[in-house]
Amino acid sequence: MDSASRPQTRLVTIVFWVLLSYIIVALAWWFLSLERQNREIYDLKVWASAPLVQEPEQGSAVSKALKAQYERNTRKYIYEGVTFFILILFGAAYIYRLVRRQFRLQQQQQNFVMAITHELKTPLSVARLNLETVQKRQLPEEKQQRLLSATLQETLRLDTLINNVLLSSQLDAHAYTPTREELDFSGLVRDVVSAFRERNPARDLQASIGEGIEVDGDPLLLQLLLSNLLENANKYSPREGSIQCVLEDTPKGPLLQVRDEGPGIVDEEKKRVFEKFYRVGSEQTRRSKGTGLGLYICSRIARAHGATLALTDNAPQGATFTARFKKS
Repeated sequence: MDSASRPQTRLVTIVFWVLLSYIIVALAWWFLSLERQNREIYDLKVWASAPLVQEPEQGSAVSKALKAQYERNTRKYIYEGVTFFILILFGAAYIYRLVRRQFRLQQQQQNFVMAITHELKTPLSVARLNLETVQKRQLPEEKQQRLLSATLQETLRLDTLINNVLLSSQLDAHAYTPTREELDFSGLVRDVVSAFRERNPARDLQASIGEGIEVDGDPLLLQLLLSNLLENANKYSPREGSIQCVLEDTPKGPLLQVRDEGPGIVDEEKKRVFEKFYRVGSEQTRRSKGTGLGLYICSRIARAHGATLALTDNAPQGATFTARFKKS
Protein backbone atom coordinates (compact mmCIF):
# COMPACT_ATOMS: atom_id res chain seq x y z
CA MET A 1 0.00 0.00 0.00
CA ASP A 2 1.24 3.49 -0.81
CA SER A 3 2.84 5.42 2.06
CA ALA A 4 0.46 8.35 1.52
CA SER A 5 -2.54 6.20 2.42
CA ARG A 6 -0.98 4.49 5.43
CA PRO A 7 -1.92 7.19 8.02
CA GLN A 8 -5.55 6.99 6.90
CA THR A 9 -5.50 3.20 7.05
CA ARG A 10 -3.83 3.29 10.47
CA LEU A 11 -6.49 5.71 11.79
CA VAL A 12 -9.33 3.52 10.51
CA THR A 13 -7.67 0.45 12.05
CA ILE A 14 -7.31 2.16 15.44
CA VAL A 15 -10.94 3.32 15.42
CA PHE A 16 -12.08 -0.15 14.40
CA TRP A 17 -10.23 -1.89 17.24
CA VAL A 18 -11.39 0.71 19.78
CA LEU A 19 -15.03 0.17 18.77
CA LEU A 20 -14.61 -3.61 18.76
CA SER A 21 -13.04 -3.51 22.23
CA TYR A 22 -15.92 -1.35 23.48
CA ILE A 23 -18.48 -3.81 22.09
CA ILE A 24 -16.71 -6.77 23.72
CA VAL A 25 -16.48 -4.94 27.07
CA ALA A 26 -20.18 -4.03 26.80
CA LEU A 27 -21.01 -7.68 26.10
CA ALA A 28 -19.04 -8.79 29.16
CA TRP A 29 -20.74 -6.13 31.29
CA TRP A 30 -24.15 -7.30 30.02
CA PHE A 31 -23.36 -10.89 30.98
CA LEU A 32 -22.12 -9.94 34.46
CA SER A 33 -25.18 -7.74 35.05
CA LEU A 34 -27.57 -10.53 34.07
CA GLU A 35 -25.69 -13.03 36.21
CA ARG A 36 -25.75 -10.67 39.20
CA GLN A 37 -29.47 -10.06 38.65
CA ASN A 38 -30.04 -13.81 38.39
CA ARG A 39 -28.19 -14.34 41.68
CA GLU A 40 -30.19 -11.63 43.43
CA ILE A 41 -33.48 -13.13 42.22
CA TYR A 42 -32.36 -16.57 43.38
CA ASP A 43 -31.42 -15.26 46.85
CA LEU A 44 -34.69 -13.35 47.08
CA LYS A 45 -36.75 -16.42 46.19
CA VAL A 46 -34.86 -18.56 48.69
CA TRP A 47 -35.48 -15.96 51.40
CA ALA A 48 -39.16 -15.58 50.45
CA SER A 49 -39.79 -19.34 50.41
CA ALA A 50 -38.23 -20.01 53.82
CA PRO A 51 -41.31 -19.06 55.97
CA LEU A 52 -43.64 -21.04 53.68
CA VAL A 53 -41.77 -24.32 54.00
CA GLN A 54 -42.98 -26.49 56.95
CA GLU A 55 -41.23 -29.80 56.33
CA PRO A 56 -37.47 -30.35 55.78
CA GLU A 57 -38.16 -32.59 52.79
CA GLN A 58 -40.35 -29.91 51.25
CA GLY A 59 -37.67 -27.28 51.88
CA SER A 60 -35.05 -29.43 50.19
CA ALA A 61 -37.24 -29.87 47.10
CA VAL A 62 -37.96 -26.13 46.88
CA SER A 63 -34.26 -25.34 47.31
CA LYS A 64 -33.31 -27.78 44.54
CA ALA A 65 -35.96 -26.34 42.22
CA LEU A 66 -34.76 -22.79 42.81
CA LYS A 67 -31.14 -23.86 42.38
CA ALA A 68 -31.98 -25.64 39.10
CA GLN A 69 -33.78 -22.55 37.79
CA TYR A 70 -30.80 -20.40 38.76
CA GLU A 71 -28.38 -22.71 36.94
CA ARG A 72 -30.64 -22.85 33.85
CA ASN A 73 -30.66 -19.08 33.65
CA THR A 74 -26.87 -18.99 34.06
CA ARG A 75 -26.40 -21.49 31.22
CA LYS A 76 -28.80 -19.53 29.04
CA TYR A 77 -26.84 -16.33 29.59
CA ILE A 78 -23.56 -18.13 28.85
CA TYR A 79 -24.92 -19.63 25.60
CA GLU A 80 -26.35 -16.28 24.52
CA GLY A 81 -23.13 -14.48 25.40
CA VAL A 82 -20.95 -16.97 23.52
CA THR A 83 -23.28 -16.81 20.50
CA PHE A 84 -23.22 -13.01 20.45
CA PHE A 85 -19.43 -13.03 20.92
CA ILE A 86 -18.90 -15.38 17.97
CA LEU A 87 -21.27 -13.37 15.76
CA ILE A 88 -19.49 -10.15 16.72
CA LEU A 89 -16.08 -11.65 15.91
CA PHE A 90 -17.25 -12.98 12.53
CA GLY A 91 -18.93 -9.68 11.69
CA ALA A 92 -15.90 -7.67 12.79
CA ALA A 93 -13.54 -9.85 10.76
CA TYR A 94 -15.76 -9.52 7.68
CA ILE A 95 -16.06 -5.73 8.01
CA TYR A 96 -12.32 -5.38 8.66
CA ARG A 97 -11.43 -7.35 5.54
CA LEU A 98 -14.03 -5.44 3.51
CA VAL A 99 -12.68 -2.05 4.61
CA ARG A 100 -9.06 -3.02 3.95
CA ARG A 101 -10.01 -4.40 0.53
CA GLN A 102 -11.80 -1.15 -0.25
CA PHE A 103 -8.75 0.88 0.74
CA ARG A 104 -6.53 -1.38 -1.37
CA LEU A 105 -8.86 -1.09 -4.37
CA GLN A 106 -8.98 2.68 -3.97
CA GLN A 107 -5.18 2.86 -3.92
CA GLN A 108 -4.91 0.58 -6.94
CA GLN A 109 -7.41 2.72 -8.84
CA GLN A 110 -5.41 5.84 -8.00
CA ASN A 111 -2.28 4.09 -9.23
CA PHE A 112 -4.14 3.12 -12.40
CA VAL A 113 -5.20 6.70 -13.10
CA MET A 114 -1.61 7.91 -12.67
CA ALA A 115 -0.27 5.04 -14.78
CA ILE A 116 -2.81 5.41 -17.58
CA THR A 117 -2.11 9.14 -17.76
CA HIS A 118 1.60 8.46 -18.19
CA GLU A 119 1.08 5.53 -20.56
CA LEU A 120 -1.23 7.57 -22.82
CA LYS A 121 0.91 10.68 -22.80
CA THR A 122 4.27 9.03 -23.50
CA PRO A 123 3.55 7.43 -26.91
CA LEU A 124 1.67 10.52 -28.07
CA SER A 125 4.57 12.77 -27.10
CA VAL A 126 7.12 10.50 -28.78
CA ALA A 127 5.03 10.21 -31.95
CA ARG A 128 4.50 13.97 -32.11
CA LEU A 129 8.20 14.69 -31.60
CA ASN A 130 9.23 12.19 -34.28
CA LEU A 131 6.72 13.51 -36.82
CA GLU A 132 7.69 17.13 -36.15
CA THR A 133 11.34 16.19 -36.63
CA VAL A 134 10.59 14.53 -39.96
CA GLN A 135 8.44 17.47 -41.04
CA LYS A 136 10.78 20.31 -40.09
CA ARG A 137 14.19 18.87 -40.94
CA GLN A 138 15.77 17.48 -44.04
CA LEU A 139 16.88 14.08 -42.78
CA PRO A 140 18.51 11.19 -44.60
CA GLU A 141 16.09 8.54 -45.79
CA GLU A 142 17.46 5.99 -43.33
CA LYS A 143 16.91 8.27 -40.33
CA GLN A 144 13.42 9.18 -41.52
CA GLN A 145 12.50 5.52 -41.75
CA ARG A 146 13.90 4.91 -38.28
CA LEU A 147 11.84 7.74 -36.79
CA LEU A 148 8.71 6.61 -38.63
CA SER A 149 9.27 3.04 -37.45
CA ALA A 150 9.63 4.26 -33.86
CA THR A 151 6.42 6.27 -34.26
CA LEU A 152 4.61 3.21 -35.58
CA GLN A 153 5.78 1.18 -32.58
CA GLU A 154 4.48 3.85 -30.19
CA THR A 155 1.09 3.92 -31.91
CA LEU A 156 0.92 0.12 -31.72
CA ARG A 157 1.71 0.28 -28.00
CA LEU A 158 -1.00 2.90 -27.59
CA ASP A 159 -3.44 0.71 -29.52
CA THR A 160 -2.68 -2.25 -27.24
CA LEU A 161 -3.16 -0.10 -24.16
CA ILE A 162 -6.53 1.21 -25.35
CA ASN A 163 -7.64 -2.32 -26.27
CA ASN A 164 -6.73 -3.50 -22.77
CA VAL A 165 -8.74 -0.73 -21.12
CA LEU A 166 -11.78 -1.23 -23.35
CA LEU A 167 -11.71 -5.01 -23.09
CA SER A 168 -11.36 -4.84 -19.31
CA SER A 169 -14.47 -2.67 -19.09
CA GLN A 170 -16.40 -4.92 -21.48
CA LEU A 171 -15.44 -8.09 -19.62
CA ASP A 172 -16.42 -6.61 -16.25
CA ALA A 173 -19.76 -5.43 -17.65
CA HIS A 174 -20.31 -8.77 -19.46
CA ALA A 175 -20.67 -6.72 -22.64
CA TYR A 176 -18.21 -8.81 -24.67
CA THR A 177 -19.26 -12.22 -25.92
CA PRO A 178 -16.25 -14.31 -27.01
CA THR A 179 -16.60 -16.14 -30.30
CA ARG A 180 -15.95 -19.88 -30.42
CA GLU A 181 -14.29 -21.25 -33.51
CA GLU A 182 -11.69 -23.88 -34.26
CA LEU A 183 -8.36 -22.11 -34.57
CA ASP A 184 -4.92 -22.94 -35.83
CA PHE A 185 -3.31 -22.09 -32.50
CA SER A 186 0.17 -22.77 -33.84
CA GLY A 187 -0.29 -20.22 -36.62
CA LEU A 188 -1.80 -17.68 -34.24
CA VAL A 189 1.15 -17.97 -31.85
CA ARG A 190 3.62 -17.63 -34.73
CA ASP A 191 1.89 -14.44 -35.91
CA VAL A 192 1.97 -12.88 -32.43
CA VAL A 193 5.62 -13.84 -31.94
CA SER A 194 6.52 -12.38 -35.35
CA ALA A 195 4.71 -9.12 -34.57
CA PHE A 196 6.48 -8.92 -31.20
CA ARG A 197 9.87 -9.38 -32.86
CA GLU A 198 9.11 -6.57 -35.30
CA ARG A 199 8.23 -4.24 -32.42
CA ASN A 200 11.22 -5.32 -30.32
CA PRO A 201 14.06 -6.26 -32.69
CA ALA A 202 16.70 -5.98 -29.96
CA ARG A 203 14.99 -8.50 -27.68
CA ASP A 204 16.14 -12.12 -27.76
CA LEU A 205 12.90 -14.09 -28.13
CA GLN A 206 13.26 -17.85 -28.45
CA ALA A 207 10.14 -19.61 -29.70
CA SER A 208 9.35 -23.31 -29.74
CA ILE A 209 5.98 -23.77 -31.44
CA GLY A 210 4.49 -27.18 -32.03
CA GLU A 211 2.82 -27.82 -35.37
CA GLY A 212 -0.86 -28.48 -35.99
CA ILE A 213 -2.11 -27.47 -32.52
CA GLU A 214 -5.73 -26.34 -32.50
CA VAL A 215 -8.05 -24.83 -29.90
CA ASP A 216 -11.64 -23.62 -29.81
CA GLY A 217 -11.70 -19.94 -28.97
CA ASP A 218 -11.76 -16.27 -29.86
CA PRO A 219 -8.77 -15.33 -32.07
CA LEU A 220 -8.72 -11.70 -30.91
CA LEU A 221 -8.69 -12.65 -27.23
CA LEU A 222 -6.05 -15.34 -27.66
CA GLN A 223 -3.81 -12.93 -29.57
CA LEU A 224 -4.22 -10.42 -26.75
CA LEU A 225 -3.48 -13.10 -24.16
CA LEU A 226 -0.11 -14.00 -25.69
CA SER A 227 0.72 -10.39 -26.59
CA ASN A 228 0.17 -9.26 -23.00
CA LEU A 229 2.28 -12.11 -21.62
CA LEU A 230 5.13 -11.28 -24.00
CA GLU A 231 4.93 -7.55 -23.24
CA ASN A 232 4.95 -8.30 -19.53
CA ALA A 233 8.06 -10.47 -19.94
CA ASN A 234 9.72 -7.79 -22.07
CA LYS A 235 8.92 -5.13 -19.50
CA TYR A 236 10.57 -6.86 -16.56
CA SER A 237 13.45 -8.67 -18.27
CA PRO A 238 16.90 -7.06 -18.42
CA ARG A 239 18.07 -5.92 -21.85
CA GLU A 240 20.46 -8.83 -22.22
CA GLY A 241 17.90 -11.34 -20.94
CA SER A 242 15.99 -13.66 -23.24
CA ILE A 243 12.32 -14.58 -23.40
CA GLN A 244 11.09 -18.08 -24.20
CA CYS A 245 7.70 -18.77 -25.76
CA VAL A 246 6.67 -22.43 -25.86
CA LEU A 247 3.56 -24.00 -27.37
CA GLU A 248 3.21 -27.75 -27.17
CA ASP A 249 0.48 -30.36 -27.32
CA THR A 250 0.13 -32.50 -24.19
CA PRO A 251 -2.18 -35.44 -23.42
CA LYS A 252 -4.39 -33.06 -21.41
CA GLY A 253 -4.45 -30.34 -24.06
CA PRO A 254 -2.39 -27.47 -25.51
CA LEU A 255 0.10 -25.80 -23.18
CA LEU A 256 1.37 -22.24 -23.73
CA GLN A 257 4.30 -20.91 -21.71
CA VAL A 258 6.09 -17.57 -21.57
CA ARG A 259 9.30 -17.46 -19.53
CA ASP A 260 11.42 -14.45 -18.69
CA GLU A 261 14.68 -13.77 -16.87
CA GLY A 262 13.49 -10.82 -14.82
CA PRO A 263 13.64 -10.38 -11.04
CA GLY A 264 10.75 -12.79 -10.51
CA ILE A 265 7.79 -12.43 -8.17
CA VAL A 266 7.80 -13.34 -4.49
CA ASP A 267 5.42 -16.07 -3.35
CA GLU A 268 3.07 -13.82 -1.36
CA GLU A 269 2.40 -11.71 -4.47
CA LYS A 270 1.96 -14.54 -6.97
CA LYS A 271 -1.78 -14.85 -6.30
CA ARG A 272 -2.35 -11.11 -6.49
CA VAL A 273 -0.69 -10.35 -9.82
CA PHE A 274 -3.88 -11.40 -11.61
CA GLU A 275 -6.00 -8.89 -9.67
CA LYS A 276 -7.32 -5.86 -11.49
CA PHE A 277 -5.10 -2.75 -11.12
CA TYR A 278 -2.65 -4.65 -8.91
CA ARG A 279 0.93 -3.39 -9.11
CA VAL A 280 3.53 -3.37 -6.38
CA GLY A 281 4.51 0.03 -5.01
CA SER A 282 3.50 3.56 -5.92
CA GLU A 283 3.11 5.05 -9.37
CA GLN A 284 5.12 8.06 -8.18
CA THR A 285 8.25 5.96 -7.61
CA ARG A 286 7.79 2.95 -9.91
CA ARG A 287 10.07 2.82 -12.94
CA SER A 288 8.43 0.03 -14.94
CA LYS A 289 5.60 0.80 -17.34
CA GLY A 290 2.13 -0.65 -17.09
CA THR A 291 -1.40 -0.13 -15.84
CA GLY A 292 -2.11 -3.27 -13.82
CA LEU A 293 -4.57 -4.54 -16.43
CA GLY A 294 -2.48 -6.84 -18.62
CA LEU A 295 -2.27 -9.92 -16.40
CA TYR A 296 -5.81 -9.38 -15.13
CA ILE A 297 -7.07 -9.50 -18.73
CA CYS A 298 -4.94 -12.58 -19.39
CA SER A 299 -6.57 -14.39 -16.48
CA ARG A 300 -10.06 -13.39 -17.66
CA ILE A 301 -9.30 -14.53 -21.23
CA ALA A 302 -7.95 -17.87 -20.00
CA ARG A 303 -11.04 -18.37 -17.83
CA ALA A 304 -13.33 -17.53 -20.76
CA HIS A 305 -11.67 -20.35 -22.73
CA GLY A 306 -11.89 -22.87 -19.90
CA ALA A 307 -8.12 -22.66 -19.43
CA THR A 308 -5.99 -22.10 -16.35
CA LEU A 309 -3.27 -19.47 -16.06
CA ALA A 310 -0.58 -20.08 -13.44
CA LEU A 311 2.57 -18.28 -12.35
CA THR A 312 5.68 -20.17 -11.22
CA ASP A 313 9.37 -19.39 -10.82
CA ASN A 314 11.74 -19.73 -13.75
CA ALA A 315 15.21 -21.21 -13.31
CA PRO A 316 17.66 -19.75 -12.45
CA GLN A 317 15.58 -16.57 -12.12
CA GLY A 318 12.51 -14.94 -13.55
CA ALA A 319 8.88 -15.94 -13.93
CA THR A 320 6.99 -18.52 -15.97
CA PHE A 321 3.36 -18.00 -17.01
CA THR A 322 1.62 -21.20 -18.07
CA ALA A 323 -1.78 -21.37 -19.80
CA ARG A 324 -3.26 -24.88 -20.00
CA PHE A 325 -6.11 -25.36 -22.44
CA LYS A 326 -8.55 -28.24 -22.58
CA LYS A 327 -8.24 -30.72 -25.40
CA SER A 328 -10.63 -29.74 -28.20
